[in-house]
Amino acid sequence: MAGMLCAIHQPNFLPRLSTLAKLYAADIWIILDDVQFTRRDYQHRCYLPAVGTALPARWLTVPVRLPAGRATLIRDARIVDPALAARRVRGLLRQYFRRSPHRAAAWDLLAEAESVVASCARVAEASERTTIALLNVLGWQGRICRSSGIPVRTGRSERLADQARAVGATAYLCGTGGSRYLDPAPFTAQGLAVEFFTPPPRLASLSPDACRRATALADLAEAGPQALAWHLGTHIAAWQNSLHVIPQPRPQALVIGRQAGTALGGSTALTEERTGP
Repeated sequence: MAGMLCAIHQPNFLPRLSTLAKLYAADIWIILDDVQFTRRDYQHRCYLPAVGTALPARWLTVPVRLPAGRATLIRDARIVDPALAARRVRGLLRQYFRRSPHRAAAWDLLAEAESVVASCARVAEASERTTIALLNVLGWQGRICRSSGIPVRTGRSERLADQARAVGATAYLCGTGGSRYLDPAPFTAQGLAVEFFTPPPRLASLSPDACRRATALADLAEAGPQALAWHLGTHIAAWQNSLHVIPQPRPQALVIGRQAGTALGGSTALTEERTGP
């Protein structure tokens, strides 16, 4: 894939593997911090999967205060009592990952998470730094900037297209959530491609529900940083190669194409049956 691939995503606290993989696949991550903060999302919490029968799955939440109420932007949300929140983060993460095969790698991330929560007044900065810590462990070489200060239009897709264009990207990397609402037209108008990312399977042994929700720290603790980086790298390479594969027409489509060609004067016009974006 040529050019610069851009991912735009809110800062997440110890993000899920699907989010981490999308950022890992990108050349640049625009941190979307100037949109409304959403409670009960991943901006200030992560999901800890069950550990056998000893510990049930649960949310680890960093308590926040919203100065402007529901209208508070992500960048303006404040951590309530950072020192207490940091101790709680440390205690729960140690409790859940203390028996993991690669707990030493998890401890390094745990120390980073505790440190950033204790030292940051803003939850966006704490969440951003935990994500960067995970990317650094995996050897990501990309670039980071923030959406704050980038002039954009008001439409949802227009905003994303304007941000991608502003950083010099040639393609926007869309996740599974964005694919449900994204309008490609604003990107096409600015000469930007839209690539729809397929997330990788989990390395951690998780229940179906936890596969969708759990923090990528679970995969790191079970497989280790080298195995996780290799897993993401091979998945991304296969995904990139699939973007260049032209589906072969199915037999029924070939028949329809030949019939259409005959009707147009005897030539055989093959019609390609599209199976996706």
